[in-house]
Amino acid sequence: MDTKQQTQLLRTFRTAHRLTGAALFAFFFLIAATGLFLGWKKHSNGLILPNTQKGTDTELANWLPMHELSRRALAAMDAHEPQQAPHTLDRIDVRPGKGIVKVKFEENHYGVQVDGATGEVLQIAVRHSDWLEALHDGSIIEGPLGIGGGYFKLFYTTVLGGALLLFTITGFWLWYGPKVLRKAKRRR
Repeated sequence: MDTKQQTQLLRTFRTAHRLTGAALFAFFFLIAATGLFLGWKKHSNGLILPNTQKGTDTELANWLPMHELSRRALAAMDAHEPQQAPHTLDRIDVRPGKGIVKVKFEENHYGVQVDGATGEVLQIAVRHSDWLEALHDGSIIEGPLGIGGGYFKLFYTTVLGGALLLFTITGFWLWYGPKVLRKAKRRR
C-alpha cells in the first residue's frame, strides 16, 4: 500500500471512529458505568447486591422441601410489599454451602433469603444489581417497548459490540498508521 492509500485509510478510519463515537457516546458511558458497578456488586457491603446470609445447616437432606421454602419466601414478600401481592417467583438460587436459598420475584428487584433447614426468612432486600444488569445489557427497554424474546437486547449488544470492535480496529490503526507513514517517508 502506498503512502497516498495509507493516508486515505487513516482519514476514513478517523471519520468512522469520530462519527461512531459521537453517535454512541451515551450508550458506551452507560455500559461502562453499569459495568463498573456490576464488577463491584459483591464487594459493595450490600449496597448493590445484598450480602449472602448464612443458614443453620448446609446438609441438603436436613432442609425443608423446596415448595415450603418458596412458600415462606412468597409469604414474607407479600407481607413486605402488600401493594404488589400476590408476588410471582422468578427464580430460586440454592446455596447449599451457605445453607440458604435466595428467592427473586418478577414484579420487583427484591430478593428474599431463607434458611434452608428452618425456613426462617433471613433477609428481604432490594437487589440493585438486577436493574443495573438490565440497564447494562439493554433488556430494561424490552418491557416498556413491548418487545419479547430478547430481540432488543440482541440488537443492542450486536450494535454496541460491533462498534467496540470498530473502535478497537480503527483506534489501533489511528495509533499505528502514522508510524507506518513516517517509516515510509523516511525510506524515500
